[in-house]
Amino acid sequence: QVQLVESGGGLVQAGGSRRLSCQASGRALGLYAVGWFRQALGKEREFVAAISWGGGHTYYADSVKGRFTISRENAENTAYLQMDSLRPEDTAVYYCAASAAGTDSPDLNDYDYWGQGTQVTVSS
Repeated sequence: QVQLVESGGGLVQAGGSRRLSCQASGRALGLYAVGWFRQALGKEREFVAAISWGGGHTYYADSVKGRFTISRENAENTAYLQMDSLRPEDTAVYYCAASAAGTDSPDLNDYDYWGQGTQVTVSS
């Protein structure tokens, strides 16, 4: 199985940027599609972005399209979420997840492994 560790969270002002990283260990991240999800306080976990195992396909939630960019470096066993033009409503715990199915699915039930999450707080 693969273990995932997110990093890069923190406090940022509205309009600012942040890059999250998802470091994999145990198995090659290149065997999996990767998704980013987030969960705000008191809300359900929601899809943010996903990338296929080879990086050729990406998919974004409408709420982040044009502002967030998902990418991966399989040689480094790492995936990224570049977040630009951040808004207070982007405040949440961000999780990366790995799917053995290999496709860029927005359905959290398609993901087999999850990281522990990293908090992103956007101040107004």
